[in-house]
Amino acid sequence: MATEAQKARSRKKPKFSTRHKNRCELCARARAYYRKFKICRLCFRMLAHRGE
Repeated sequence: MATEAQKARSRKKPKFSTRHKNRCELCARARAYYRKFKICRLCFRMLAHRGE
């Protein structure tokens, strides 16, 4: 899970546009991110099991 500092840093506009890092909207995880759904694979799996 991402720390509060990482979440805050990701909300800030980067100095250069290439520094932008996609993060999950639910847990702020940076890895295994699905752009189409804007969430990580773990949250995607959790929601799929719930049927949402």
